[in-house]
Amino acid sequence: MFAVNYVAAVLLFLIGLYGVITQRNLVRILLNLGIMESATFLFLIVIGYRSGGTAPIFYEPSIVPGRTPVVDPIVQALALTSIVIGVVTLAMALSLIIQLARHYRTLDSRRIRSLRG
Repeated sequence: MFAVNYVAAVLLFLIGLYGVITQRNLVRILLNLGIMESATFLFLIVIGYRSGGTAPIFYEPSIVPGRTPVVDPIVQALALTSIVIGVVTLAMALSLIIQLARHYRTLDSRRIRSLRG
């Protein structure tokens, strides 16, 4: 079961990487970067998952910390933080793409690189 999650994360990342390499449209490149970012989130969550695990909060004295499987909350916190950072980065990149489209009148990255001015 765990191997399927890791394979899914790697495949998502490779699909996004293929799209970034092959696409010329800046919006499509940005969407493929979002796919790569989603693969990273999936990978972080899979790392922190533990079958039968609970939250690392121990109220009852019958639960022994060494014997009860718990889920690692640090990985979940990292995933949430990276989601917030990813949304902000996506918004900034999209605003830059809008400015490039207004200035150069195209979203084609090769044409923008060839234009000077």
